[in-house]
Amino acid sequence: MAMDLAVVDYGSYKTRPSALLNSVFMTTVNAAAKTLVAVASNAKAADQQSERWKPADHLRFMLMLMTWLAVWVLRVLMDHCPFALDGGGSSSPLDLMLPSSSSGSFSLDLVLQEDSNIQAPSAKALGRALTHILALLNEIPASSRKYQFALGMADKIVDENTRSGHLEMLQVNRVALASSFARTSGLLYSSLKSPRMSEDSGPWTSRILQSLPLGSFVASSLKGLGTFFPWVGTAASLFQNKRQPTVPGLEECVNDLVAEKHAQELLWITNKMVECGAVDEILVQWSSSSGLSSISLSTYPRVQGFMVKITAILFGELNRVKHEIPRQVKFNILLLWLPLFCYADNGLSYPVLTGYEKVEMEKTMDEVISTLPTIDQEVILSNWLQDFTTTSSDWPNLQKPYDLWCHSTRELIPEVTEEGQLCGLLE
Repeated sequence: MAMDLAVVDYGSYKTRPSALLNSVFMTTVNAAAKTLVAVASNAKAADQQSERWKPADHLRFMLMLMTWLAVWVLRVLMDHCPFALDGGGSSSPLDLMLPSSSSGSFSLDLVLQEDSNIQAPSAKALGRALTHILALLNEIPASSRKYQFALGMADKIVDENTRSGHLEMLQVNRVALASSFARTSGLLYSSLKSPRMSEDSGPWTSRILQSLPLGSFVASSLKGLGTFFPWVGTAASLFQNKRQPTVPGLEECVNDLVAEKHAQELLWITNKMVECGAVDEILVQWSSSSGLSSISLSTYPRVQGFMVKITAILFGELNRVKHEIPRQVKFNILLLWLPLFCYADNGLSYPVLTGYEKVEMEKTMDEVISTLPTIDQEVILSNWLQDFTTTSSDWPNLQKPYDLWCHSTRELIPEVTEEGQLCGLLE
């Protein structure tokens, strides 16, 4: 883009006088005004006293006239020759702002290019923004109306980065989501690790009431009546299943909804990383989450449900890239998270996986186990057999890979013939 300034007629624009000429004009005007006031005051005093003007009064009057004449001359110069006192021809204000050119024209492309270099787009800034929003999600309560607003913003940024197809944008998603996955899993572990009493740890009256139909509803009703009738509250305290910390001075137990919120966020992050093709980051993290895997066996069903879904997704991705993942990562994931499938509550009260998904998951686990060495398969399948036989769950049934391991082990044993035994004895 180029512009030829020679074709612009600057004579049509009203020019402004120079600063020096304007200063001289204002000084002369002030002096003329003072002499006018002095002459008028002296003339008024002389008229009141009926005296004639003195020679000094005539000189003062002539000085006033000359001063006002100078004001008129300066005004003419300002109107017709505004730069007469600047020591010769002066360039216009636009000439001072624009670069000079021997040809009388210049291009604005250089100016635009310099401005673009000052504020160049940066992928790091977008990564910081996404990381900030993901951190806010962990802090905002799920009941707040701003939670869905922040979640929608994070979802939009991740999706737009993925659709762009740029490597830098995909790397932004990878780094921000991996960091959020580590932070959220840590918060989930902290909330589940908080001291809480089991349903069987209360007094015998509480256990009897809990075993009856609608026992929990009756206990909560008695607790509400205790606000108005103290004696009812005293009686209800015998039937309540209070959750008290086992060590004095500990804070109150974290609400189960907080753990459920973090588990749901962890599932959302997992799905997003699968869409971005960056699942290898969380596979490594999931393979080292020994504390979270052990505590997930005893948590309540809704949190278990989210963790089962996360593990099922990661098992599917592990099978998809099984030849690209290190052996130790595959071994640790199977060793740590396979027991969750056996101990999790997958009943009718809170179904987690459908029948078809369970069948597909068994096939996935079979294929992943088959890629491990026989010594690793022995450890994985032995632990599974112990968990499977000691729980009431019938899933996952890994009898097929167990039989295959037994068969492959028999084939690895070298056959010893009678001639071989004889040769051994002779030696």
